[in-house]
Amino acid sequence: MKKLIAYKATSVQFEPTLFEKKRNIERLSALVEEAARDGAKLITTPEMGTTGYCWFDREEVAPYVEPINGPTTAHFHEIACRHDCYIVIGMPEVDEATGLYYNSAVLIGPEGVVGHHRKSHPYISEPKWSAPGDLGHQVFETNVGRIALLICMDIHFIETARLAAIGGADVICHISNWLAERTPAPYWISRAFENGCYLLESNRWGLERSVQFSGGSCVISPDGEVLSTVDNGDGLATSLIDLSKVERSDRLQDRRPELYTTLMSNTFSWNPRDFFGLYGRKPIPAGRKSRVAVGQFLPVSDVNANLERIAEFANSAATGHAADLLVLPELAISGSGINAEQINGRSVMRLTEIAASETIHIVAGFAEKDGDRLYNTAILVGPEGVVGSYRKIHLTDEDRTWASAGDRWAVFDIPAGRIGLMIGYDAAFPESGRILALNGCDIVACPASQPDRFVEGHSGTSIEQNFPIPTGADPHHWHHFRVRAGENNLYLAFANIIDPENGYIGKSGIFGPDTFAFPRQEAIKFSGEGLVSSEIDTSNLESAYPTNVVRRKDLVAMRLPHHYGMLVAPGSQLSK
Repeated sequence: MKKLIAYKATSVQFEPTLFEKKRNIERLSALVEEAARDGAKLITTPEMGTTGYCWFDREEVAPYVEPINGPTTAHFHEIACRHDCYIVIGMPEVDEATGLYYNSAVLIGPEGVVGHHRKSHPYISEPKWSAPGDLGHQVFETNVGRIALLICMDIHFIETARLAAIGGADVICHISNWLAERTPAPYWISRAFENGCYLLESNRWGLERSVQFSGGSCVISPDGEVLSTVDNGDGLATSLIDLSKVERSDRLQDRRPELYTTLMSNTFSWNPRDFFGLYGRKPIPAGRKSRVAVGQFLPVSDVNANLERIAEFANSAATGHAADLLVLPELAISGSGINAEQINGRSVMRLTEIAASETIHIVAGFAEKDGDRLYNTAILVGPEGVVGSYRKIHLTDEDRTWASAGDRWAVFDIPAGRIGLMIGYDAAFPESGRILALNGCDIVACPASQPDRFVEGHSGTSIEQNFPIPTGADPHHWHHFRVRAGENNLYLAFANIIDPENGYIGKSGIFGPDTFAFPRQEAIKFSGEGLVSSEIDTSNLESAYPTNVVRRKDLVAMRLPHHYGMLVAPGSQLSK
């Protein structure tokens, strides 16, 4: 099968109407035909676009369900044949063998139905009428590349898009009925960005049974750039897909699947108060309200100068911000691997003195020497001394010139809560944050030297949303580290270096555990050197079941690990 390397792709935005399936299909067909006449070779349409979305129950949707290879798929097959293109349709499916209903996406090409996906991770509405999908997360070979299908809530879970990428997907077709935030949604951008593939997003718009949908259908590039978008109303977002820009090798080859086995566990399927305290070993700390600060600066090659800056930051965090925890950038102490020291060396001892004098916990990066090996390490110290350390697991090419990779995750309990550590490039791997969340972390501290773009603004939307959902312009609409926090229901303290001339933009921040809580609980250091801080709350285990999202971890609890085996399979770094 000859693959097109470059072609047009279109995301269709459309408002379906309940009980008007014939009208919906006619209008969808017109939009698909318009895209195809314009030369689009891959066209996506919204979730449940043939029928509408907000169904009360099985009885109400029953007149509108169809099997795959039914009248609707036949209709769009005819269009695909005439225009030699591929079309993704969202529809309610009935399995004729079982009578079960599914929220499905169907990939249709000139050859017929190529494959389909049943929504695997249901939103609150699907259990009213449909079963969870049972087809896993497949990648389909076509002459427009390898295509994966996801439906709305699926993409909240890092595992689904990651499975697509490991399967070699060039394009993820994500069809949705997204709501309650300004779009293109940060989750959509992050899934393209972290997996190095294109993402076609078809979302619906309009009001249905009091639910306001957000529109924002778009095409997103492998580096997270929104190439084309539709804000409000029916419309088409069209852009060029260039498969030579798909970056699977760079972003997947550095995975460490042998260290990801925790991804197959489901720790939050039980009350965390009971689970983590089982047999009296390592119960989650009581938690409390605390304040976290991050310091943004450029470490230099002079260790003493870096320690002086750290002392200034610690004093400001403790006295000016009343912070209990301060997180500082990657290699904040040593500046580079040249200044490596043992973990009980002079620099770490000086750091513990600073922590004790300011009565604060500090996380900072340094180059660790252990025998003949060097490590890119983060150290956690407090008034009690050294609490623990973590050696960077995912190494950049620059790291490999001097450092060995770590081989274990690090989780510690301090008065602010359970804290996990990762460093810079680790955060590029969604598996890292997920593993720390599954270990019960309230907070992840991430010292970083993160270059290039991981932030994108939004010019604002004309779609009206209920207060306090924002609709106006925002220079930090997408921040990749906010997504990391929200998808794992934890606080993420990201401390980056600042060096704009060399591509290090800073944008350090503390991000809250609930992506859809507005106004956002976060603080971002927009530019320059300095500190920002934010209050965090890790309390609320006094009730029978935690009501605090950071302890309850809804998005972690709703995972479906039985789908995820390929994530930990040996050799799953890359599929070609």
